[in-house]
Amino acid sequence: MNYAKSTQKPLVIVAMSGGVDSSVAAALFTRATTPHEFKALTGRTAPKGFSGFQVVGVYMKCWSENNPCALNDEADAHRVAAQLKIPFYTFDFEKEYAKNVVDYMVRGYSEGITPNPDVMCNKVIKFGIFLRTARAWRADYIATGHYVRLREGKTQNAKIKSYELAIARDLNKDQSYFLWTLTQRQLQYCLFPLGNYTKPEVRALATQFGLSTADKKDSQGICFLGDVRLDEFLEKRLLHTAKPGPTMSLDGAVLGTHKGAALYTIGQRHGLGLQGGDGIYCVVKKDVQKNIVYVARKDNRDQFGQELAAKHLQWIEGVVPMMPLRVTCRTRYRQALVRATLTQQGVRTVRVIFDRPHRAITPGQSIVFYKGNTMLGGGIIA
Repeated sequence: MNYAKSTQKPLVIVAMSGGVDSSVAAALFTRATTPHEFKALTGRTAPKGFSGFQVVGVYMKCWSENNPCALNDEADAHRVAAQLKIPFYTFDFEKEYAKNVVDYMVRGYSEGITPNPDVMCNKVIKFGIFLRTARAWRADYIATGHYVRLREGKTQNAKIKSYELAIARDLNKDQSYFLWTLTQRQLQYCLFPLGNYTKPEVRALATQFGLSTADKKDSQGICFLGDVRLDEFLEKRLLHTAKPGPTMSLDGAVLGTHKGAALYTIGQRHGLGLQGGDGIYCVVKKDVQKNIVYVARKDNRDQFGQELAAKHLQWIEGVVPMMPLRVTCRTRYRQALVRATLTQQGVRTVRVIFDRPHRAITPGQSIVFYKGNTMLGGGIIA
C-alpha cells in the first residue's frame, strides 16, 4: 500500500492514538493556512507560498492482546479523522512492537533491571518504523501529540539547519523525558504541535472543534497493558523464573515473602509481601539470581545514591558536549529536575555525580539531561 500526494502542500502524517491530544494535533494542521500558523505549529519558518497542509491520519496497531481498549482507540481515531475529513489508515506494527518493546521490557525485568518501554516505543516504533513508512509515502513530516517544543536553529555551518527539543509549556504534561533517543536526522521530519499548549487549552480546543474525543480520559500507565496490571503481565511471562522468595532488610532479617524478585523495581513501596509494614518500606536493591528483594524504611539513607553511570548515550545535537558538564537531570518521568555534573567515562558512557544524594536510582531506567529548558539528551542507568 502506498499514498500519493495530491497537492503541492506539505504532507503531514499525524499519529492518531484515539486520544484527545493527537486528535487536536490533527485538527490544528487542518486549520493552519498562514506562515504564522505554520511557524506556531512546527517551530520552523514556513516555505514560500505556504497556504495549508495536506493531512493524513494514521493509527498504529501495536498491541491487542488482552487490550480491549485498542479497538476502541482505533475507532475513536477513525471517527475524528472522518470529522476532520482527512484520509485515515491503520499501520499494523504488532510484530515489531512485540519484538522491540514488549520482549525488551520482559527481558529487562528477567535480568533484574527496570526498562522503560515508552522510550523504546518512541525510538523503534513511532520515530523508527512509522517515520520510515511515512517518508516512503513521500510525507514531508510526521506529527504526534507529545507535549514537547521543537525549535529550529543553525549549526556552526549557518547553511545547515539543526533542531533542539525543549520542555513543554505545560510542565505537568512535558514528555521530553521520553524523547532523548531522537536524532537530528529524525527531527528534521518531526512536528510536535502541542508543545506551546497546556492540557486545559487542548481540551478546550477539542470542544471548540467539536471533536468526539474532547471528553475522553487520558490513558494511564504503560499503554499496551490495557486493564492488566504490570505485575500480572510480567508474572505470566516470567512464569518459570518468578518464584516466591524472601523479602529482607539490609541486615538480613526476613520481613515477608515476595512473588519473584524480577517483578519488583527499585523504589517500589507496595505489593512487597511484608508482614504489616507495606507502604512503610521500599525496595532498595534486589538479587535476581538468589531471588531476594531487599527493603528499607522509605526515609532510610540506603535508598539514596550520590552518583551513577549512564550508558548508550544519545545527544540531541549529534555531538558529545565538552566535559565536565553541569546539567539538571531526572531519572524518572515527572520527577523534579536535580543538579549534577557529568564526566566522560567512554564513547557512550558518562559518570553522573549529583549535588545531593538522589533517591531510588534504578538500573534500566532513563536519565535525561537538560540545560535550562533545553533537553540535551540522555542514556540508560547502568
